[in-house]
Amino acid sequence: MRGRFLRRAVLFFAAVVVFTSVVSAIVRWSMRGLLPAGGAGPHALGAGWALIAHPVLTALIVVGLVMLLAGPRTYRRMAGPVEDVMAALGRAADGDFSARVPERGSPEGRTLARAFNAMAERLQREDERRRALLTDISHELRTPLTVLQGTLEGMLDGVYPRDTEYLALGLEETQTLGRLVEDLRTLATAESAALRLTKAPLDLAVVAQDALAAFRGQAASAGVTLAFAPEATPAPVVEADAERLRQVLHNLIGNALRYTPRGGTVRVRTYGIDAGHAGLSVEDTGAGIAADDLPHVFDRFYKSKDSRGSGLGLAIAKSLVQAHGGEISAASEPGRGTSIRIVLPRGDAV
Repeated sequence: MRGRFLRRAVLFFAAVVVFTSVVSAIVRWSMRGLLPAGGAGPHALGAGWALIAHPVLTALIVVGLVMLLAGPRTYRRMAGPVEDVMAALGRAADGDFSARVPERGSPEGRTLARAFNAMAERLQREDERRRALLTDISHELRTPLTVLQGTLEGMLDGVYPRDTEYLALGLEETQTLGRLVEDLRTLATAESAALRLTKAPLDLAVVAQDALAAFRGQAASAGVTLAFAPEATPAPVVEADAERLRQVLHNLIGNALRYTPRGGTVRVRTYGIDAGHAGLSVEDTGAGIAADDLPHVFDRFYKSKDSRGSGLGLAIAKSLVQAHGGEISAASEPGRGTSIRIVLPRGDAV
């Protein structure tokens, strides 16, 4: 932009010099013909007055012609885009993020319009996400609250007996609410960069085996095999918060178990990538993820039509991995399973 401005400035001054020279020659010729500088008589013009009148008349003519020819167009090119942006800013300040500015005028004005439109588009997307998030949260909270309220009212009205079964049902719904609130708190903390991590060198193999051990009973009841497959010797060491990394693995393993049928396998792999990074993956032999759903699996509250979770597990995993300076990705083939891959910095690379 700076280069374009300098080129236009040079061309403008060159045009002014040429134009002024032409006008100056015309004025000088006119003055010599109409008001001769020497001689005597009532129409004679003194040499001093001719010396002053020539540049003054030249300047007045040049300025007048420039203002007459270029003034209105220059004003429209410069002031028009600014007025458009000011009007759109007023609409955005009132909460209307759909306001857009037409790209017109000078290159700088068009650049300003594009910048405003990009900002307005981002604000509109964020506003839509905020509204959708509030709707999703209210929906997710309403379900366990409705069940809990119905159970308690049924017990008070005598419809349900006040026995262990219904008390356990109410307790289960309160636990569901507690997990949902805790997930929301974790997600909000991680995304606001306020999450504090207590990092230390961690053996990925140890963390993976501990996470698998926590799901042995659940996997046995579901008829699913849990397997550990280390692919690096010695085991890779990363710089991470043990509790948060364990939370990521619990979310991934629990999610894999939820969608793996009886007789299937959930496998956790650990491996080295390069001198600065190591990785692990959680793989299952479940139904897989449809191609249309795969790009959105890490979005908050995104759930496919056959999803049975809250839609927060993978979003939390992504936020926690990114808080460690790592990356997470998903690959899936419908009918053959899903693989979630995590890449983390090694201990000596942080």
